[in-house]
Amino acid sequence: MLAEDSVLLREGLIGLLSRYGHEVVSVGDAQALISAVEEHAPDIVVTDVRMPPGFQDEGLHAAVRLREKRPTFPVLVLSQYVQRTYAAELLDSGDGTGVGYLLKDRVGQVEEFVEALHKVANGGTVVDPEVVRQLLRRRRDPLEQLTPREREVLALIAEGKSNGAIAKELVVSEAAIGKHIGNILTKLNLPPTDKTHRRVLAVLTYLRA
Repeated sequence: MLAEDSVLLREGLIGLLSRYGHEVVSVGDAQALISAVEEHAPDIVVTDVRMPPGFQDEGLHAAVRLREKRPTFPVLVLSQYVQRTYAAELLDSGDGTGVGYLLKDRVGQVEEFVEALHKVANGGTVVDPEVVRQLLRRRRDPLEQLTPREREVLALIAEGKSNGAIAKELVVSEAAIGKHIGNILTKLNLPPTDKTHRRVLAVLTYLRA
């Protein structure tokens, strides 16, 4: 399900996603999005933040409402700019899984965008690196107890990188990254649920701080 008021971008995304084998239903405003989701029961929603009639945060509020009804419902939000409040509200919705926040410029990197779409649809969390960098400026407790390296690792986790990808970027062993992640989860006092969910909780803690 695609919700985008710009006809050119909407048609471009429909064409792009269709080439990758996806069936797309599109709408042009937030109210239509809510109705269309109830009618078509899509696998994932991709929505803009600012939509008619007020061009404020209608798309985001619709996404949050959908996830209030179904906490695991996958939603990928596209925004022209980094909206810290919008990102935090979205990431606070549902149970923290199956959610993404990307800048529209990312759509131009086709393979990266489609990969993010698939990841969110499968329950992953994807946050645009620029969003992560800007939210980093808001750092405060509970992250003060993390070492600089642990914060660096957590920032890369928030960008959706795997342990192997983080190890490669930081030029260390994957075992070392695993140890850092274990320390991060312990210091953030996250509940002993399954490992994947704890990573999501760690990312949410990082972005909310």
